[in-house]
Amino acid sequence: MSFLLPHLNNKKEVDQAIKTTEDLVLVLRFGRDNDTTCLQLDEILSKAAPELANMAVICCVDIDSLPMYCQYFDITLIPATIFFFNAQHMKVDWGSPDHTKFIGTFRTKQDFIDVVEVIYRGAMKGKLMVTSPLDPKDVPKYDLLYKDY
Repeated sequence: MSFLLPHLNNKKEVDQAIKTTEDLVLVLRFGRDNDTTCLQLDEILSKAAPELANMAVICCVDIDSLPMYCQYFDITLIPATIFFFNAQHMKVDWGSPDHTKFIGTFRTKQDFIDVVEVIYRGAMKGKLMVTSPLDPKDVPKYDLLYKDY
């Protein structure tokens, strides 16, 4: 289903999308088009896109063609979904140590819609971090390892 979503293929396109998307949530799905988990997430995103047209723009980014973003956003597991609003990175308290991205796939289309609505409403109020509307048991848990450099 990733063919139904716009793809950002180079750094310039990603930067342009982040800078020029105004008054809408920019949802960037980082992953691979041939990964089964990414395909499950893409199906949810593509089904939700028409309902969220007034609140969000959803795009896919291939991590193999843009590895610099994997380092910048510390993407070690895919799919990773990152949210922006008016060129600001929106953070969500998922109940895990990492508030910068959602790792894995959403359980249902409605879960994704709820998250985007909360981010949109919070961003319109000037917040840079919102609390996840999802039940904590519906958020995939991963043990994140942090390295000291």
